[in-house]
Amino acid sequence: MTGHLFSFGHGYSSSALAARLVPQGWRITGTTREAHNADAIRASGVTPVIVPDQDIAPALREATHLLVCAAPDENGDPMLARYQDLLTEAAPHLTWVGYLSTTGVYGDHGGDWVDEDTALSPATRRGQMRVEAENAWTAFCTDSNLPLSIFRLAGIYGPGRGPFAKVRAGTARRIIKDGQVFSRTHVEDIAQVLEAAINRPQCSGIFNVCDDDPAPPQDVIAYAAELLGLPLPEAVDFETAELSPMARSFYAESKKVRNDRIKSDLGVRLLYPDYKTGLEALLKAEENAG
Repeated sequence: MTGHLFSFGHGYSSSALAARLVPQGWRITGTTREAHNADAIRASGVTPVIVPDQDIAPALREATHLLVCAAPDENGDPMLARYQDLLTEAAPHLTWVGYLSTTGVYGDHGGDWVDEDTALSPATRRGQMRVEAENAWTAFCTDSNLPLSIFRLAGIYGPGRGPFAKVRAGTARRIIKDGQVFSRTHVEDIAQVLEAAINRPQCSGIFNVCDDDPAPPQDVIAYAAELLGLPLPEAVDFETAELSPMARSFYAESKKVRNDRIKSDLGVRLLYPDYKTGLEALLKAEENAG
């Protein structure tokens, strides 16, 4: 299966998907707000479009698939806010729409499990805006008779986004908050989930994207240090830790996220089912590249 994927807000996760689709013969157009990103996007086999300066209409009208990766802001989803009329024109040619959301829409569950049917109760404004964006896309796709898949992503890690640099630099800390647990996902598993959903458009819906092993964040840092053969980073109590408002907000939510649906509906078998296999693979890749 091939087609023309229009990637709005082309970034880390959609680049990983492009690396899987381009060799298969897919045409991919990716938008960016930063002109300096255009060369790197082009080098990956994706046609860049700088928004809002360049016209997205020609590529969008030819697209068979749409992946929305850009985060919402106080004005709502940026694509619907700016391009809804154009998207309505393009809709007859689209056969699949995917929206990248976050498990932050579930809010805090005190370390308990959540799944796709759990009521949404975001604890942060960012999470609230994601719920609003999910609802807006659901309404648009319902009105346009388009299949929509919403992917609620857990904390993303992968090449260039792992704990090793901070551990090596001695700046990593193990932030300890009693009962705190996070789910996470390797970017390559995000990419394979998206590809599986594209290949099964009849299986639209909501999908949590995460691994099988929710874990306290300090355990991940400790294992990274162990793999590097370096001393265990300092343990710091959350209440007294110096954290940015953004970093502190992540600790407002503690939950374990179920991922059964990506397996049962999309047939996905995770490449990195837990953070240990993921970190081991990242380190091996770094060593091989070096």
